[in-house]
Amino acid sequence: MTKAEQNHEVAAPATAKADTRPSTPPGTMAPGRRTMPADYGISLRPGYGADAPNVKPGERRQSLRGFEDTYTDIVDYIVRITHRIWEDQDVGYIYDTYSPGCRLYDDSGVHFGVEQLVHGTMQSINAFPDCRHYADDVIWAGTDEEGFVTSHRAINIGHNTGPWRWGQPTGRKLETWVIANCVVRDNEIYEEWVLYNTAAKLQQLGIDVLAAAREFGNGIGFPTLSERPFAEVDRIEGGRKPLPYPAPERPGFDVEYEVCRLFHDVYNRRDLSAVDRIYAPTVRWHGTTNRTGYGRSDVRGMARNLLATFPDLGVRVDEVYWMGNESDGFSVSVRWTGAGTHRGYGLYGEPTGRRVHLWGISQLYFAQGRIVEEWSLFNEFDVLAQLLRDEPERG
Repeated sequence: MTKAEQNHEVAAPATAKADTRPSTPPGTMAPGRRTMPADYGISLRPGYGADAPNVKPGERRQSLRGFEDTYTDIVDYIVRITHRIWEDQDVGYIYDTYSPGCRLYDDSGVHFGVEQLVHGTMQSINAFPDCRHYADDVIWAGTDEEGFVTSHRAINIGHNTGPWRWGQPTGRKLETWVIANCVVRDNEIYEEWVLYNTAAKLQQLGIDVLAAAREFGNGIGFPTLSERPFAEVDRIEGGRKPLPYPAPERPGFDVEYEVCRLFHDVYNRRDLSAVDRIYAPTVRWHGTTNRTGYGRSDVRGMARNLLATFPDLGVRVDEVYWMGNESDGFSVSVRWTGAGTHRGYGLYGEPTGRRVHLWGISQLYFAQGRIVEEWSLFNEFDVLAQLLRDEPERG
């Protein structure tokens, strides 16, 4: 059970302003000033309207200027529009809840415009018409004036009974999880970063993941590395060595500082002992392609595999937001970008020498200053496509 569920009886949330630091630590990008909810008064609850998306308008639990009257708070909005679009199959509701020029980042790169989203959603519903989407958690921050950011983790369960991109229906059951990070203002999502756990889906349906990745990489329109929207990280530019992370500017526990330092120390400084400093001994870990682990050794193992596979890997934290406090704990959303060259043995067999771009979303749950649970996805199917495609890279 997440902190959001454990603390759902807390009253209306207080808020605290994120700090605006005079300088940006190495390996990070400042996300701008954002109001972070300082408790769990607005959080996911079991049965939070997911099965009754057309209920009568309820009493507002937070200010939602510009949103439809039916929504009580930003978590209610995210859970119920997802239900209405995917389970009620009101695909056209996308036109009301996404901006016309919305940007969508997924395993295949970046897409622009609401029609792309409508098309992809209809294709997916046709392939999995009985799929249910169970909200597992929604981490959020912001206000109706600033705009909201949300990190929505969901469990997807259904059966492949319709044709889709990967062939005829298999009839097999799908049970996996996804994360979607959205930027929302005035009842519209205008940017979404979503990881569908694609390799896990293909595995469960009996599809050869490596063959599918090669086919996808060779497909028309697959963006080459030089065309990708993700910039090279500072770690790689100019061959500079990674600097130690700066000391904190003030005493006390600073969750943003600890998260940025963790990513920098582990993935840029190669300091795997950082895991022992910030993770609880009994941490539960959930990773891409439905990997699971328990304890610090499994967290270190995944990091070690990535660093062994891509010896020059550099990672940058692009956005951090959170909800909570030191007493109740923190729920943190981290979006990050990485780049490296496949020159080592780790996750993907014989080194290919190809440069790859990675991006991921991590949800970290803190209690008493330690991470007690982590859910992390990165674009693994896309990484395999970058490594396995047949045609040579263009310069």
